[in-house]
Amino acid sequence: VLPCSDSNYNDTFFSLTGLPGLEAVYTWLSIPLCAMYVASLVGNSQILWVVWSEPTLHQPMYYFLSMLALTDLGLSASTLPTVLTIYMLGAREVAVDVCLVQLFFIHTFSIMESSVLLTMAFDRFVAIRSPLRYGTILTNTRVAILGLAVVVRSIGLHIPAPIMLKMLPYCRNHLLSHSYCLHPDVMKLACADTRMNSAYGLFVVLSTLGVDSLLIVLSYGLIFQTVLSIASKTERLKALNTCVSHICAVLLFYTPMIGLSMIHRFGKRAFPSCHVLLSYLHFLTPPVLNPVVYTIKTKEVRIWNLVTLYAFQKIMTYKIFFSHNEKII
Repeated sequence: VLPCSDSNYNDTFFSLTGLPGLEAVYTWLSIPLCAMYVASLVGNSQILWVVWSEPTLHQPMYYFLSMLALTDLGLSASTLPTVLTIYMLGAREVAVDVCLVQLFFIHTFSIMESSVLLTMAFDRFVAIRSPLRYGTILTNTRVAILGLAVVVRSIGLHIPAPIMLKMLPYCRNHLLSHSYCLHPDVMKLACADTRMNSAYGLFVVLSTLGVDSLLIVLSYGLIFQTVLSIASKTERLKALNTCVSHICAVLLFYTPMIGLSMIHRFGKRAFPSCHVLLSYLHFLTPPVLNPVVYTIKTKEVRIWNLVTLYAFQKIMTYKIFFSHNEKII
């Protein structure tokens, strides 16, 4: 155990990190970052609105899509305050208590997204394996139970993490490696024995992300087995086409996470900016691109988006027309 200073833990601030070496253009970098957050907010909110307002979309597949959109909104809202504060205001300090709250929500929504992706894989498996029994297996009650289980599991597993971190003394350099607070990043700044924290963090990762990814792979193994047993090539392609959006969402979530994990463990000589960029890919891009993927691949959502856009254009046209006439009068 390293010697600690006499500084009061509650008066401690952590310093966040943006993209190293690009401090001079942080204001310009804030523009695409703001655009990403706006796109995430608009895209996911639109999916929620479309599913809520169209009765024909009140079915398990779209309920799970709504859960994914809610999770993406939560993940964006968790990272937004510190990221935009760094790039727009140049403020890098964050109070420890605020940091722990952010850490809790980031990891909770991240695990929640993994859990929702797993339930969506189960949904696709049931739809392809037992299409005639789909409605009786995934009833509204069972969908609600799955959603509740996702929330309880994600929150319950992460409540101990900030509590355990709060009990540690922090007396090293308070510079974090990312633009938001993450469990491993905060833990490495402690000057006490963190083996218990590390073991618990590993347990959470293995029991959530590890188990979820394995079950998703297993689900698709069973899906492909079912698809290959279908005699008609057209029907096989039609069945696989219903999984494309979900496969893209899984790749968007897990690929950057695996890359970030690998570079943390084996890329000790990598540039610091690589760590930051990969973390942005993991936490920022899925909430932005998931609505795009599902809008492109889901006909019902695409049609509603086109109708909404058309109605908006008509409203704006009428407003401009009446405004012009009022000026003439």
